[in-house]
Amino acid sequence: MCHERHARAARAAPIYCRLRRTVTDDSALRREALRVYRRYALEVVEAFDLCPWAAYARRDGRVAEYVILAENQADPQLSLTQLSALVPALKTEIALFIYPDLPLDRLAFESFVRTLREQDAARYPVGEIPFAMAAFHPDARVDLGDADRLIPFLRRTPDPTIQVVRQTALDRVRGTSQEGTSFFDLSSLAVQPLPQKEPLSLRQRIGQANLETARKVGAETLEALLTDIRRDRDESYANLREG
Repeated sequence: MCHERHARAARAAPIYCRLRRTVTDDSALRREALRVYRRYALEVVEAFDLCPWAAYARRDGRVAEYVILAENQADPQLSLTQLSALVPALKTEIALFIYPDLPLDRLAFESFVRTLREQDAARYPVGEIPFAMAAFHPDARVDLGDADRLIPFLRRTPDPTIQVVRQTALDRVRGTSQEGTSFFDLSSLAVQPLPQKEPLSLRQRIGQANLETARKVGAETLEALLTDIRRDRDESYANLREG
């Protein structure tokens, strides 16, 4: 397992490192990073209804996207600054932090997100942290064994990405429980309960619905779409390097 993880990192790192050394037009890189991310959001999340509120939140202007370049992996000050700027921007209830040049495999990126989460939490009293965060990363294999094991595959954004969700929006959906959902937790809309012997949590209901969707659509279809988005990303960034 460790050998495989290090091998993946070795394969991925040169792509991102070359990107930072050779792409001098940051505005073009930001533009392309947003474009390929939006393909994922529209063609995967919204097209297959993986999140009941994604389209609603986007159309209502509650979602913001930020491309963060040249972040320090050990001391993520750019990300912390962006989190601080989001605190008074109350209409933004979901933010996506996109890192097109961060040379981390999936497990290392999850560690980076933990570091960011811990440093952000240290700035607030207990119970007053304004945002929750979840890691999305392009490296994940499909696993239809159960709903939880499918989540990393469905979170295969073209670049490492953090989903930042305002805690007040989470509370509005889930009450006082500490559970989340696989994707965006945002809406005052009621969720109709499914027929069941034991009540399922919101996260479980969404996860089970996504598992059923994936099985119905087919893993091959989803894999082909996600692979095409990643191909689009790689070709676009290669063109920026060549230009």
